[in-house]
Amino acid sequence: MDVQLKRGLLDICVLAAIKNEDSYGYKIIKDLKPYIELSESTLYTILKRLESADMLTVRSSEHDGRLRKYYHIKQKGVKRIDEFKKEWKEVISIYQFITEEDYHE
Repeated sequence: MDVQLKRGLLDICVLAAIKNEDSYGYKIIKDLKPYIELSESTLYTILKRLESADMLTVRSSEHDGRLRKYYHIKQKGVKRIDEFKKEWKEVISIYQFITEEDYHE
């Protein structure tokens, strides 16, 4: 898969994982596991990028005597998910065009 396409998909997956509730690194990885493998180092790179892009915020909270970072999606992140859904319809249309001849053979 194209690196830029995969990067964009991973960003959307992470945003979707925190869309309904704040979450933390390990839980995000666990929630995404049925859909995509994601290493901790890749996840934290994505989270930093999304924070820099003003799509999420981070807060620290103590849990079992340790500080845990919780991530919260911002309106800009929700908007990016909505944009992705619209863009994906176009991608599906292109895919159907490309594979159409496969069905006629």
